Amino acid sequence: MSQQPLAIKRALLSVSDKTGLAEYATRLVALGVELVSTGGTAQTLLAAGLPVLDASELTNFPEMMDGRVKTLHPNIHGGLLAKRDVPEHVSAMQTHGIVAIDLLVVNLYPFEQTRDSGANFSTCIENIDIGGPAMLRAAAKNHAFVTVCTDMIDLADVLAELEGPDAAVSAKLRIALAAKAFGRTAHYDTKIANWFNEQIGEPNPQYRTVGGVLQQVLRYGENPHQQAALYRTGTTKPGVTNATQVQGKALSYNNLNDAHAAFELVAEFAQQQQTVVAIIKHANPCGVAVSKTQAGAYKAALACDPVSAFGGIIASNTEINAETATEICKIFVEAVIAPMASTEALAIFAAKKNLRVLLTGAMPEPTRVGAEVKTVTDGLLVQERDNGAIDVDDLVCVTKIKPTRSELIDLVMAWKIAKHVKSNAIVYVKDGATAGIGAGQMSRVDAAKIASSKAKQACEQAGWEQSRTLGSSAASDAFFPFADGLSELSLAGASAVIQPGGSLRDDEVIAAADAAGIAMVFTGMRHFRH
Repeated sequence: MSQQPLAIKRALLSVSDKTGLAEYATRLVALGVELVSTGGTAQTLLAAGLPVLDASELTNFPEMMDGRVKTLHPNIHGGLLAKRDVPEHVSAMQTHGIVAIDLLVVNLYPFEQTRDSGANFSTCIENIDIGGPAMLRAAAKNHAFVTVCTDMIDLADVLAELEGPDAAVSAKLRIALAAKAFGRTAHYDTKIANWFNEQIGEPNPQYRTVGGVLQQVLRYGENPHQQAALYRTGTTKPGVTNATQVQGKALSYNNLNDAHAAFELVAEFAQQQQTVVAIIKHANPCGVAVSKTQAGAYKAALACDPVSAFGGIIASNTEINAETATEICKIFVEAVIAPMASTEALAIFAAKKNLRVLLTGAMPEPTRVGAEVKTVTDGLLVQERDNGAIDVDDLVCVTKIKPTRSELIDLVMAWKIAKHVKSNAIVYVKDGATAGIGAGQMSRVDAAKIASSKAKQACEQAGWEQSRTLGSSAASDAFFPFADGLSELSLAGASAVIQPGGSLRDDEVIAAADAAGIAMVFTGMRHFRH
């Protein structure tokens, strides 16, 4: 490739988003650059009093088919693809009257925005750009001789060099812009392909593509030796990616991961009238509670495991108020995430300048569809997000003793929380608050023991007379393969249990529950989380 800075004599501009177009084009004209343009872009330039050559004058062919065909022509692509140092290419240009294009500025039809607006199928189709990606790819391929811009930020960088001492675009910038152009067209095509597959209900397409737009470069990943960044794959859904950080230090990889886990958990309760507060540490909940008051929910959640809550992430499904903010500020917290926060709460948080506060504006729909992606060696594991949910009416009681109404409410809550606890998972809930949580164990019995142990520690720290697992409702994210896990819940004092069922030894487990006087219900659904 040419390593020399290249001057710009002719620029083709064809943009959907015309923000800043007239200003930047005026600067190009001042540098002696000839402008070539199409359709609405040309009209904008003419309205700004700038000289512009219509692309149809280069092609000797009018736009047709509602603008679908205007730049797909040899005179355009020849001007973009010709190698200026290859005699045969130069000769072909001269023979066919093709003029060189040195700068291409194209931002694509707004397919993503059209899709996200809920537009109908035909409207989305009409907002699929064809000529734009073709020109971007041509210019990027020929970056040795052509500078390519996919948005106005790129053009600002180009103008900075053109207005500099060399009055030319450096090879370093040209190749960086070429890389960005290929990334942009790949991301654009990814969105289109995924949308098509959604329309036909195809969960496992032959070619799976994943695309994102850089949102933030992070200091490092889970550990300092790992590079990391946050990429945005959508534009509208409430969550950590689209949240507004109103104060605090820059978010880290672990902050974002934990904040996402916390917000997804409280989203399970988005439709309830009561406030729910969750405290997350290392992507696992260490306390969750519902209450009529937010401060009450926070205090109950904290009481479950106050030691682990230190340095955790706090999430709520309702606006953070001043009383809750005051309580939160009594301990060290990494971040708070909620749909909103009152002016008074923000003033209280401001005293903790390093505390990160994220406001999402709304709650996500817990049953929304989506995909989860994990990498394996030379491959991707892709699955639907776990949007499975159950209601009280979905439960099947399999024991002689039936759960009471209050136990049923706690069972459903424990089940929703267990969905967000790393497997193997056991969750005890009593009176709308977690009593103990056991996460990420190889043995379900160990998970039950850890949850019970955590509850005893909380009991001792709070000075309660007895552990809150006594008379609690317990959830297991998957079935009990043996009765020993159920027996451990009985020893902890659980009076009701919720689990998927489906083990070869279900009868043995049911018999153990009956012998212990425990009510047990099956969901028919498991929530493994690895």
